[in-house]
Amino acid sequence: MAKKSWIARNARKARTVAKYADLRRKLKDEKDYVGLTMLPRDASPTRLVNRCEYSGRRRAFLRRFRLSRISFRELASHGMIPGVTKSSW
Repeated sequence: MAKKSWIARNARKARTVAKYADLRRKLKDEKDYVGLTMLPRDASPTRLVNRCEYSGRRRAFLRRFRLSRISFRELASHGMIPGVTKSSW
């Protein structure tokens, strides 16, 4: 499990990105790069980190399921993810 502070920090960054999204789009369309530099650093969407919804882990993140590989395997083996079955051949 990731530290609560890391998860909270990423949530705060997501709120900041959403808050400044329209303004960033407008400044980019006008090619006002000086205005872009005046915005907070966390207003950039590239500052966001993909984190597992279940554990908060950031490494080995599966975008399709929004889970880490460990959480995915755990939930899939318990049958908690619809449509996912164990492969056998």
